[in-house]
Parts: sequence; C-alpha cells; structure tokens
Amino acid sequence: MFARLLHPHRRDFLSLDEREILSLAVAAEEEDGAIYVEISERLADRYPATARVFSGMAAEEDAHRRKLLDLYVQKFGQRLVPIRREHVRGFLERKPVWLMETMGLEQVRQLAYEMEESAVHFYTEAAARTTDVDVRRLLGDLAIEERQHATRADELQGEVLGPEERAREKTEEHRQFLLTYVQPGLAGLMDGSVSTLAPVFAAAFATGDTWSTFLVGLAAAVGAGISMGFTEAAADDGRLTGRGSPITRGVVTGLMTTLGGLGHALPYLIPHFWTATGLAIAVVVVELWAIAFIQNRYMQTPFWRAALQVVVGGALVFAAGTLIGNA
Repeated sequence: MFARLLHPHRRDFLSLDEREILSLAVAAEEEDGAIYVEISERLADRYPATARVFSGMAAEEDAHRRKLLDLYVQKFGQRLVPIRREHVRGFLERKPVWLMETMGLEQVRQLAYEMEESAVHFYTEAAARTTDVDVRRLLGDLAIEERQHATRADELQGEVLGPEERAREKTEEHRQFLLTYVQPGLAGLMDGSVSTLAPVFAAAFATGDTWSTFLVGLAAAVGAGISMGFTEAAADDGRLTGRGSPITRGVVTGLMTTLGGLGHALPYLIPHFWTATGLAIAVVVVELWAIAFIQNRYMQTPFWRAALQVVVGGALVFAAGTLIGNA
C-alpha cells in the first residue's frame, strides 16, 4: 500500500507478464554490465587488478543478457518491451556510486554484492511468477548463477589479486585516503584550533563576559571553516594531483576547521568566567596534542617534532590573544 502511495506511476511486479519480465531482465543485465564496465575503467589506473575482476563480472552479465535475449526472440520476436527497473515498484534505487570521482575498493565491492543479491531475488521471484517451462527454467538457472556470482567474484579476485597486488592496492587505497580526507582534515583542524585562539582569548580577557566570548569564538570558527573549505576546494580539482574530489576535500576541511575552532569556544557557554576559561585552556591542550598524534599516526611525523611545532605555535597564538585582551 505504502509503495503505491510513494510510487503511484510504477507498475506492480505481480502485474508483469512473461514478455515484460524477460524484457525487464534484459534491461537489468545490460545496466549491471555497463556499471561493472564503468567501475573497471575508473579503477584501471589505480587498481588494475581489481579492475580486471570487474571486467570479468561484466562479461558474466553479458552472457546472461545473451541467454535472455535468445529466449525472448524465440518466444516473442524481435521487439523488446521498453521497461526498466525504475518503472517497477519494489526495486531499490541505488546511489550512482559508479559515477563518483573517487571510489574506495570496499565501497565498490559492497556495491557489487548488493547488485548480485538483488539479482538473485529478482530471478527467484520472476521464476515463481511464470508458467512457461522454458522461461521458468532460464530464470531459475539465472537465479542460481547470480547466487554463485559472488563466489565467482571471489574466484576472480583469487585468480587476479595475488598477495603482491592486494598489498599494492591496499597501499594505494591508504594513500588516497590520506590525500582526500586526512591531509585536508588535519589542515582544517590545525587552522581552526590555532588561528581562533587569539580572537577567543582576546575577547575573553577584554570583556570578561562568557556569552560575548562564545559568540566571538563561534563567529571565528564558522568564518574560518567557510574560508578554509572554499580555499581547499578551489586549490585544485584533483585531476592532476590525484587528491580526490575538490568538494569532498573542501567539506572535510571546512568541517574540521569549524570543529577545531568550536572546541575552545564551547566552554564559554558556562556562565562562570574562570571555570569556562580553565576548561577552554584544557581543551586547547587536548586539541594540540591530538593534532600532534594525528600527524604522527598518519603523516609519519616524529611525535615530539609534531608536538613541538604545534604546541609552540599554539602557545604563541594563545599568548598573543591573552596580551591583546589584557591591553
């Protein structure tokens, strides 16, 4: 009932006849095969071994399409019914992951699993709906093949991805994660945590008012986040540097910058000035050590060098804000 209300212009699956079911199956196999080809091409430069896995899966889908077409022509002639999955209630609308600028290995492998599971259920239900012996046999066989397709994918990975290829692709995926998420996020966190210290503590000691200080910190954090986000997104489009989607990097940088600035502004929601200031200083210490840890963990910067750089820089900005606020 709810499906009809949400999708009033779609057909019920139970209303499809055998000709429409076969046409729908052909369209579905064509679409899935095209998706696998697209994924293969997009992964070819960075993950060539996994790209070959998806090429093999595309070939499997094409073989299914030919079987369906042969039976359709035999039963119903040359003209297919123009029906696709989006015309039928019950099919899940998948996000077009294959069109994303950057795709993680686990992300596309999960997509492939979901596609195959959906195909299994479709062929199982379709076979139960048909009365023609030949159509029922083919749909049942395809349900079995699709169920084995996940196993076949594992076999293809075993054939194509040896230990060296797996290690190489894992390293490449880690590097891509660093370029797209860790580096922009770290830059934003550092900027938000350090650059907003001066205005927050200058406002705190100049006014002695916690609410005013919080508003200054909030404005500084949000403004820095917007500025850093746009700067990162405009720095490069990722095509030549391989740093991934500029929108993704911009959003990550902007959010982490804002978060870094808000960390030591939020304590000033406490109405008692010295309690809020003491807590804010403690938060600053935690922020700076967290930045040093991230640099050491993901950027291989020696911990004490990272700590010295961040803590000394933060201390200088904090001192500047405190002096200006007390002037």
